[in-house]
Amino acid sequence: MHNFGALPDRYTEFIKSRIAVLPVPFDLTSTWIRGTDRGPAAMMEASEHLELFDRETRSEVYRCGIFTDEPVKAADSESMIEAVYQRVRYLINKHKFVVTVGGEHTVSVGSVKAHSEAYPGLCVLQLDAHSDMRDSYQGDLLSHACTMARIREIVPRITAVGVRSMDSSELSAVESVHTFPARLINRKGNWQNGVIRSLGRDVYITIDLDVFDPAFMPSTGTPEPGGLDWYVVTGLLKKVSKKKTIRGFDVVELCPSSNKAPDFLAAKLVYKLLSYVFRKEDS
Repeated sequence: MHNFGALPDRYTEFIKSRIAVLPVPFDLTSTWIRGTDRGPAAMMEASEHLELFDRETRSEVYRCGIFTDEPVKAADSESMIEAVYQRVRYLINKHKFVVTVGGEHTVSVGSVKAHSEAYPGLCVLQLDAHSDMRDSYQGDLLSHACTMARIREIVPRITAVGVRSMDSSELSAVESVHTFPARLINRKGNWQNGVIRSLGRDVYITIDLDVFDPAFMPSTGTPEPGGLDWYVVTGLLKKVSKKKTIRGFDVVELCPSSNKAPDFLAAKLVYKLLSYVFRKEDS
């Protein structure tokens, strides 16, 4: 697998790097379009074509060092979650800012668990088209459709943004968290302040790429109309990075096809959010 950004070796050394990217090419429970296990490699390949100067923040975050770890490989969901948890915990203990790249959304569970232990009081900001709050799906407690239900057992404080699809069985669970549905975002101009108020000091962000409208991000396992665009998503991430402390994040559910633009969007999103997080530390 390619290193993120195809950076010179001096910016990818483990000891010197402030950032670690952890690929998790896992796709076991997808229920429609399969192939998210190929997402991390596609994103890494696309990242080779990034312009490394971020004009908005006037920064070059790669100078903080971006180490790309070996991919986590597992045969089942339970062992994958445990492997991700152990790897992320190790990286945090080595003082790395960890970016987990999926793979299906279930990969987020292990990463959230590790971050929650490192940062007591952590809250989770979910950007997603789907609530993912089923207690089980097709008899599987670890289905991608149950990701946020499992995360809520670890971190009770969750804010969901962009949700526009759910099952009736999820309604009570969804009503128990702060939710900013896509239809509300498209009607109101002050929703970002509500998101900020709902969050604690330390934030973990999980980004399911289907939060974007399929016009911008068609390469997902479950595309859903009525989604957000690039500037809405990055505008929120920028505001969160200014008002809160982002402790880690993941980007999941890239299901690559012959269209390379979504792969590049995913890579650009990772680099953009890192630029927001480290905008004062890259010199």
